[in-house]
Amino acid sequence: MSFDSEGFTIDLRRIRLLREVDRRGTVAATAAAMHLTPSAVSQQLAGLARDLGVPLLAKQGRGVRLTGQARVLLRHADAVAEQLERARADLAAFDDGLVGEVRIGALATSIDAVVAPALRRLRADRPGLRLLVREQQPIDALAELDSGAVDVIVTVDHPRSPTRGDARYDRVDLLHDVLDVIVDTGHPLAGRRTVDLAELRDDVWIAGRDDDACEQVFTGACAAAGFTPDIQHFTHEYDALAALVAAGAGVGLIPRLALPLRQTDLAILEITGTPPARSVYAATRAGRTTDSPTAAVLTALRAVAADRPDAFSPHVSG
Repeated sequence: MSFDSEGFTIDLRRIRLLREVDRRGTVAATAAAMHLTPSAVSQQLAGLARDLGVPLLAKQGRGVRLTGQARVLLRHADAVAEQLERARADLAAFDDGLVGEVRIGALATSIDAVVAPALRRLRADRPGLRLLVREQQPIDALAELDSGAVDVIVTVDHPRSPTRGDARYDRVDLLHDVLDVIVDTGHPLAGRRTVDLAELRDDVWIAGRDDDACEQVFTGACAAAGFTPDIQHFTHEYDALAALVAAGAGVGLIPRLALPLRQTDLAILEITGTPPARSVYAATRAGRTTDSPTAAVLTALRAVAADRPDAFSPHVSG
C-alpha cells in the first residue's frame, strides 16, 4: 500500500504488539504477555510490515530487534496514542458537560440579563465548553431551534409561541420582565410614579413591528385597558424608541430588561394593577437535555436568573 494512498491505515493493536516485542525482546515473551500464541504474534507483525511495505523486525541472537523503520513508526505511534488519550479524556469530559459546543440564539435584552452572566460563569467553571451566541428575534429563534441551527434559545412568550406543554421542547422559565410606560419630561403625567394604561388612550404611541413579541404584549395590554393605541412611529430598538419619546413624538412601553436607557430626559411610570410583562424562558429541543453541555448551559441560565429580583415565579401572572 502506498503511503500517500487515501486508504493508508495502521492497526493500533498491531502497534501495541510491536512495542511489546521491543520491550520483551522475543516473540515468545510477547505472546505470553499478551495471552496469544507466538504464531499469532508473528502473523500480526508480518501483516503490519506487509501493509506498510517496510521491514519491522530483524533477528538478533535468539531474539529479535526492531529495525530503524519500526522505531520511526513507534515514535509516531506514541504521538497517536497521546492524542487518543486526549480524545478519550475529552469524551469523558463531554459526558460531564466540561467540553463541547453549544449554540445559543437569544433576544438582545436577555443576552445582557442572563446569557452573558451565564457565559461568564461557564467560562470560569467549564473553560473547555465553547458557547456561540447570536441575537435573534423570538419568532426567528424558534425556527432556528427547530432547524437545528441553534441548540438553546432564550426568548419570550408571544401569540405564536408553543404552549408550555408542547412535547417538542424542554423549557426552563427564567424571568418575569415587566413593561413600564415612558413619557417625555413635559408630558402632563411625567410627575407621577404610576399610571393607569387607560389614561393614555388619547396619546400618540411609538411601538415596534407587528411581529415583535413586545409589541404584541403591548397591544394586548391596551385592548385589556379598553382602547386601541394610535401608533404613528415604529422602531425595533429601545434606545431609538426612547429618543423619539424624549423628542415629544409620543409615549411608549419599555421592558425593564431594556433599562437603563441612554436617553435620560424621560419619566418612567409603573402601570397600576397587573402590568403587562414578558415571560423570558430558555428552551431546547425535547430530549436535548440529555446532552451534558446543553444541560450545563440551561443550569447556568437558571442559576443566573434565580439570583435576580425579577426571577420567574409560578405565582406571578403575566
